[in-house]
Amino acid sequence: MKDPYVYPHTEILINKFNIKDQDLLNSLEADFTSSRLKDLILYGIPGDFNLEHLLKFHYTIFQDVYNWAGQIRTINMEKPEPVLGGISIEYSAIENIESVLISILSKMKHIQWNKLDVKQKAVVFSRYMADLWKVHPFREGNTRTIVTFCCYYAEKEGFPLDTDLLKDNSDYVRNALVAASATFHDIGDKSNLKYLATIIEDAMERGKNI
Repeated sequence: MKDPYVYPHTEILINKFNIKDQDLLNSLEADFTSSRLKDLILYGIPGDFNLEHLLKFHYTIFQDVYNWAGQIRTINMEKPEPVLGGISIEYSAIENIESVLISILSKMKHIQWNKLDVKQKAVVFSRYMADLWKVHPFREGNTRTIVTFCCYYAEKEGFPLDTDLLKDNSDYVRNALVAASATFHDIGDKSNLKYLATIIEDAMERGKNI
């Protein structure tokens, strides 16, 4: 299927600067999103932690680079994952994205976080973070958006995370999200939440001192 998000005969995402060099685009995107992420960590975005709120996070982070910032993807996706031997996570089909996100976010609102100890909280929180990530609602920028959104959610729920720990270990966090999301229709449930829960618990403990 033709990917409408990339320049013809390339894998480079169409961007506001019409840059067709992948390394240059990566560098520019990193600069702009880093600035936006710093603002988000400091100020957040007012909202009710619903679908619209999540879309606002993606828009804010990527608005300088992509015209489709804040919009749900319109094509199905696969991404080979080295930690899975080249297998892709089974991301949500485009017709299910909104309903799955709404369901997950609704369930999160009904958790009584103050009744969970740190270890329990880390496991439950990690499960929901991974579930949101597995939807992969955007063409690009899912990890940065979901992690930032969830960190802001945690702060509002009274258990701030050490965001520097997550940022400094971003590759680990993404691989942990992959591991937590490794459920497949053909080969079954191969998921492992412990890697994500471990760093989230550490971030919670460190967050107590922020």
